[in-house]
Amino acid sequence: MQSLNGEKRMARSDPAPSRWAYRFQRLMLTPVFRTLLRVGVPFALCLVATLFYLSADGRRDAIRLAIADIRAEIFNRPEFTVRLMAVDGASDGLSADIREIVPYDFPVSSFDLDLETIRQDVAGLAAVRAASVRIRNGGVLQVDIVERHPAVLWRSGEGLHLVDIEGVVLDDVTHRGAHPDLPLLAGRGADRHVREAMEIFAATGPLTPRLRGLVRRGERRWDVVLDRGQIILLPEIGPIQALERVIALSDAQDMMARDLVAVDMRLSERPTLRMSEGAVENWWKIRNISVENDGS
Repeated sequence: MQSLNGEKRMARSDPAPSRWAYRFQRLMLTPVFRTLLRVGVPFALCLVATLFYLSADGRRDAIRLAIADIRAEIFNRPEFTVRLMAVDGASDGLSADIREIVPYDFPVSSFDLDLETIRQDVAGLAAVRAASVRIRNGGVLQVDIVERHPAVLWRSGEGLHLVDIEGVVLDDVTHRGAHPDLPLLAGRGADRHVREAMEIFAATGPLTPRLRGLVRRGERRWDVVLDRGQIILLPEIGPIQALERVIALSDAQDMMARDLVAVDMRLSERPTLRMSEGAVENWWKIRNISVENDGS
């Protein structure tokens, strides 16, 4: 009997863990299980509690109203309020157009302003070369403009247009007298060659007071139109050099002061003069008189 009791006491004092305790200890040695136990269980409990709390419509509505009130309170703070818009670098007419297309009524919260959309809308105006938009101190929406300026008047099949140096049509014009200081271009495709036209205008020199404009022919070359109906037909290649030759001949022989209709420079090796009908008749009369005198 004593030996049996001794064996029972030894069995009770065995320090080895049970099978489930052993498995749990092995799991606790796994980093994933420890992380799940430390983070996942509290998160799951919080999620269940939150879902239970939000299951009532009244609680959800109260949270929405609280968030809306906080948002409105922040957005309407004075330091976030834009009270006016300033436009720099634009003429009065362009400034009015910019103020018209900006779809905001001031004062407005800066959080409600889409600066990139405003910039794209402003840059989309024909008269705007570049635009930048920012909110500066003092609650001012600052719009900085690089404006396009008209370089020439272009007469197309649709009427008169203001065109800048890059060939961008800025606006329509009702009559030539509205911009008497701008040179006049005409013809299809003339708007795509404004820079070349300006170089030709600059090369007219002494003919400038008589200059009426340039006409684009066949989308390839220019005609210089002078007063008294005179025309200088320039070649497709080297138009400025051809014009300088005409000016040199005019200075030397007073050619452009004569009764000419056109000076054709399209063939550089063979310039051609076209005389008016009256000049031709007078020339034939003089020639006939000379022939009669020689015969007598």
